[in-house]
Amino acid sequence: MSETTHNLKRMYRFDLTTRLVAKLKQEEAVIGGIGHSNFDLWSAGHRPQNFYMLGSMGLAIPIAMGVALAQPARKTFALEGDGSLLMELGCLTTVATQAPKNLVIILFDNGIYQITGGQPTPGAGADYVAIARACGLTNAAWAADEAEFERMLDNALATDGPHFIGCKLDSQGPKAQTERDPAQIRDRFMRGMGTKKNRTLG
Repeated sequence: MSETTHNLKRMYRFDLTTRLVAKLKQEEAVIGGIGHSNFDLWSAGHRPQNFYMLGSMGLAIPIAMGVALAQPARKTFALEGDGSLLMELGCLTTVATQAPKNLVIILFDNGIYQITGGQPTPGAGADYVAIARACGLTNAAWAADEAEFERMLDNALATDGPHFIGCKLDSQGPKAQTERDPAQIRDRFMRGMGTKKNRTLG
């Protein structure tokens, strides 16, 4: 573990996600990565602008970037775990190159594949903020605690990005599981993004 990350507080993912959802007032999009990242997003406050990843490891950031580029006036958040980020680490260079001003990446780093039994990730102890900066994401930083996380969220909502917020997690599991209905998740999100009309009766 690097000196930079050694003294960071380990925080509770559900609490952090709840703090994020409470700040969303402008129909911001949120893409929850597979597993516990989207489980806690579901539990923290269900919204039609939330997209819950099911079985597509590593694609939360690429999907969020696509949403951000397609709708540049809408702030877009990607919630991703460290294990999933390792599957698509190169996406950080693509984000830096495309530089969507409305994209915010939140990395939840617990150093394990928690949903499959707690096996250590190959990058356990890696400094993902340093990696993000090396990829060209200059607005990248670790949140030292919950108060700093909220300050960083406020800054990300108020200023241009892309932003990268790293959070060290404790070992607590998710509150509940997302309902596994891919078609419904897709259609609800499309309506939340204004790209699909609500059905009318009659």
